[in-house]
Amino acid sequence: MESQNNELIIEIKNLSKHFKDLKAVDNLNINVFRGDVFGFLGPNGAGKSTTIRMLLTLIKPNSGSIKIFGKDLFRERLSILRNVGAIVEKPDFYGYLPAYKNLEILGKISGHDISKKRIMEVLELVGLAERYKSKVKTFSHGMKQRLGIAQALLHDPDLIILDEPTTGLDPMGMKEIRDLIIHLSRDQKKTVFLSSHILYEVEQVANRMIIINKGTARVEGSVKDLLNATNLSVTFEINDNERAISLISASNWSDKLKSKAGNKLEFTIGNEEIAQLNKYLVENGIDVYSIIPTRSLEEYFLKITQEAL
Repeated sequence: MESQNNELIIEIKNLSKHFKDLKAVDNLNINVFRGDVFGFLGPNGAGKSTTIRMLLTLIKPNSGSIKIFGKDLFRERLSILRNVGAIVEKPDFYGYLPAYKNLEILGKISGHDISKKRIMEVLELVGLAERYKSKVKTFSHGMKQRLGIAQALLHDPDLIILDEPTTGLDPMGMKEIRDLIIHLSRDQKKTVFLSSHILYEVEQVANRMIIINKGTARVEGSVKDLLNATNLSVTFEINDNERAISLISASNWSDKLKSKAGNKLEFTIGNEEIAQLNKYLVENGIDVYSIIPTRSLEEYFLKITQEAL
């Protein structure tokens, strides 16, 4: 999924925020285009939360600029934030009130004129329409996270900022949030700025990303291009290990063999070489039971952040 066009939704230039001697964000540059699901990645303490707080005008930068929708954030704060929805940390609700009533109250507090129809629309969007009368204290953690996203969507914003939306969720809850993010981007045409340390989740939903460490950008670009820039570690599970090793040793694949254990051979190869190696093994009488690529965004992330140390 590539950016839908070249219109800049978020433009961060030379952004810095210092807390006494700590450089939380240091000369950071980010570009987010309309239609992006933009992954904002980094280890704990990298500066992600500080950056998001500056994006939402909760704290001011020491230097640099932020434009959202082409407007200066600190000069046109109110008009910009009317078109931004956000979840920062864990969403909070009145547990003894139903989901519908919570959204009604939060809509009024936000100053937006939210209709009953719109409240039901967002509850439907996040899969909670059937539980609109249920008290929030009966909701699972995943349901509360989805209700938080519903709250962020009440005023139909063009930009949605999600700070660690899958924290504390079980695998099913994580999948629900992932599917919802894809739906918001693909079907609702929203731009999503997604901060997360759960790298697999970002790999599943984001089309572009940035990795930051110690407040500084390490790499930014298309998720697909960045992951294809390095070789994969690919494990071939086969039927005849001894014969396969002999075959590989006498071929051009010998320098690609990384390790061998039991009936598994691990190779370091490019994405386009997987089919070629599989064909070579099969044509030479080796049965291939499975092919497992193990390089992921997590491995790439670790490589980038460790290089920065």
